[in-house]
Amino acid sequence: MNVEYYRERLLELERQLAERVGDERETARDEHDDQSAAGDVARVDELKAEYFTLADSDAEVLAQVRAALKRIEDGTYGTCLVDGGPIEPQRLESVPWTPYCLKHQRELEKRAQLRTPSL
Repeated sequence: MNVEYYRERLLELERQLAERVGDERETARDEHDDQSAAGDVARVDELKAEYFTLADSDAEVLAQVRAALKRIEDGTYGTCLVDGGPIEPQRLESVPWTPYCLKHQRELEKRAQLRTPSL
């Protein structure tokens, strides 16, 4: 596996995400509240919430990208955190920050669904 290739991809993703998170949070804070109609104020609040949600989502991926860069430094990149087996090359190509092979990712997602309460 060409770890340097993934390092470069992850560093570029880190740069893009950090910039985007900052922009999204700034946009959310800068949305104008000086609208006179109640509907306009509600729309501004809705837009702010959307930008903060985007920022939170991007910040979560950014943390995962940084964790993957740390695994590269540690020499554990490309190995599943559950069993130490290799992560499929196609998976790393699609989701270079993933810490799990496809089998264990699916198991984690299945367990998360079981724990999620529904109405």
